[in-house]
Amino acid sequence: MRILFAAVVLVSSVAPAPAPAQARAPHAAKIPRVGFVSPVSRAAGARTFDAFRDGLAHLGYVDGKNIVIEARFAEGKFDRLPELTRELTALNVDVIAVLGAVTVRGVQKAAGDVPVVFAVVVDPVADGLVTDVEHPGANTTGVSTFDPQQPRKQLELLKAVLPGIERVAFIGDQGVSEALMKASEGAARALGIKSQRLRLSGPTADLEQVFAAVRQEHADAVVALEEPAVAANAEKIAALALRERLPALFSPVRAEAGFLLAYGTSVVDGMRGMAPYIDKILKGAKAGDLPVQALRNYDLTVNLRTARALGIKVPPEVLKRANHVIQ
Repeated sequence: MRILFAAVVLVSSVAPAPAPAQARAPHAAKIPRVGFVSPVSRAAGARTFDAFRDGLAHLGYVDGKNIVIEARFAEGKFDRLPELTRELTALNVDVIAVLGAVTVRGVQKAAGDVPVVFAVVVDPVADGLVTDVEHPGANTTGVSTFDPQQPRKQLELLKAVLPGIERVAFIGDQGVSEALMKASEGAARALGIKSQRLRLSGPTADLEQVFAAVRQEHADAVVALEEPAVAANAEKIAALALRERLPALFSPVRAEAGFLLAYGTSVVDGMRGMAPYIDKILKGAKAGDLPVQALRNYDLTVNLRTARALGIKVPPEVLKRANHVIQ
């Protein structure tokens, strides 16, 4: 018995102690966190946010499963953008996705070292967001929707629906560059159409005053430019245009707002187009080394409900071109 006891003691003294449970468990992989900032409300931005998530899901990133998306919506209050960005950086997000040029400017400084990826930006160089589209520099890159031919295509579409059009009122955002406004005015001159420029000073602009100016100049139609303050006021602009019996055109970003026509580069494609950038950044790429991509995928929505209210018959050739028709 003494010999057996000694053997047991000897084995116990040389056998390694069992490892603590924490040491035995494999390290859990870090789940990436992606911030998302939209200048509009959650309801108004639902379509674009869903498109953004779809783009990530297509690459295998499923929100709540292997990635966490922290979304913030400014509800048209652009002065809140730095605060919303600081909320995201406090959550240690790996990258921030941003919608619109004004939003990018409001986010960039507060983001610090966190990479920023944008979409639905007309001209990122003219807006001072990047130094060059091939080599963006700094910590920002993304998808541009700038096509120099888009304003002309929009006006040609309006002329197809309104052959007698002579004057167009362009409604833009006072807080962005002149690139899109100047391109639109140049396209109007080339087509022999007189133009009127109107600039909104934020999401709470006096739209009654804006449309009083439109009436005074006897515009035949309204083109709402694809700019943040305009997007924030999209439904009001569409409603006032309908009240004044003015055909109105906007970009696809708010196709459901009630405009007669929504035409331009596909916003949904732009939102999905951010996903490859985010994928590369999460895998170690630097945002400033990733060239800005220019989208040229056009989308046309025709609102026949608005057409009937205005007493306009949309030509069959225009309806054939439409990606979406609202009955």
